[in-house]
Amino acid sequence: MIRVLIADDSAFMRKILSDMFNKQSDFEVAGTAINGQDTVEKVKQLKPDVLTLDITMPVMNGLDALAIIMEECPLPVIMFSSLTQRGTDATIRALALGAVDFISKAGGSISKIDTIEDELLEKCREAVKAKVTRTRPSSAVSKPLVFTPKPAEPSGPPATKRIEVKRRTGLVLGQKPVINKVPSATAPPAKKPAAVSFGNGGKKLVAIGTSTGGPQALQSVITRLPGNLPCGVVIVQHMPAGFTKSLADRLDSISEISVKEAEHDEIIKAGQVYIAPGNYHMRVAPVAGGGRKILLSQEPPVGNHRPAVNVMFDSVAQFGKDLVSVIMTGMGCDGCEGMKKIKATGGYSIAQDEPTCVVYGMPKAVVDAGLADEVRPLGKIAEAIVEAVQR
Repeated sequence: MIRVLIADDSAFMRKILSDMFNKQSDFEVAGTAINGQDTVEKVKQLKPDVLTLDITMPVMNGLDALAIIMEECPLPVIMFSSLTQRGTDATIRALALGAVDFISKAGGSISKIDTIEDELLEKCREAVKAKVTRTRPSSAVSKPLVFTPKPAEPSGPPATKRIEVKRRTGLVLGQKPVINKVPSATAPPAKKPAAVSFGNGGKKLVAIGTSTGGPQALQSVITRLPGNLPCGVVIVQHMPAGFTKSLADRLDSISEISVKEAEHDEIIKAGQVYIAPGNYHMRVAPVAGGGRKILLSQEPPVGNHRPAVNVMFDSVAQFGKDLVSVIMTGMGCDGCEGMKKIKATGGYSIAQDEPTCVVYGMPKAVVDAGLADEVRPLGKIAEAIVEAVQR
């Protein structure tokens, strides 16, 4: 039996949700909460298996309550609010704090709750399988790693380019740079240097695939990547349209490396992370002169996903030994078939380990198939990426 706590300031919504869960043979309503402070107290008192949490509530809002819950008494949380569609920034913050998933109140209309009933029930059933860990917001952003390139080779960028990179980034290539302190959440972020091109985007490419638990995992990894990483990074995160832009903007604001939502026909640059837009498949194609560009399409979903990790992995497999691929927390096995092609062409693969995954599905499929060159805990994945790029 799945014991659920419902947190919402609307008495009518609490009644609607309670009736919905009570109709199910595998759910039991452990209780309801009317505001954020009440939610924190009820979580500690009732110890439910899963929490549905509204964002806009009196006394204490849902985000503040979530931060306390994930630090003091973590459990699987589904954000459930009309703001999760219009206020995508709030949703991304909730996922970064540790919420497992989110759902909207049918555009804010409580009369349409039946249209999302199946989705909500399914997400709650899956959420209880998730592995949640204690989150401390104050330590959520880590200090970036240092990228120290190998000594210059004939094929490397010309000296004038190296000088330009130094001017733009303040980093002396080949020496240990001084890393600026990551700005706090309350301080305005320092202006970041524009992404620069190392030989049309750099010889190597990093491709990352993730799903459930991905926003929090990406925050851990991307905030540790150095701003002078001499290659581009492409990411597929399973997420609906409208939310990936907020995810990219948030990661960009707290990372040394630049992060943006990918655009069609965009040339990949070094020191730049590109996140596939929700509802669009993302591929990478070579262009004349040794560069690479991003191709977006709305072809049919693959494995019920658009964007799909397999689609991206299929397209980047052609880069062989110049590819570093990463598979992280997520439900199902999206990315496994594409990883087979990556390994067949000589690409390098990194998988997140089971203890640090919210859901050990996508990495498990890759590991069980013998496709992972190394398996790392979440806190070591950025380091593994930098090491692989340096080789």
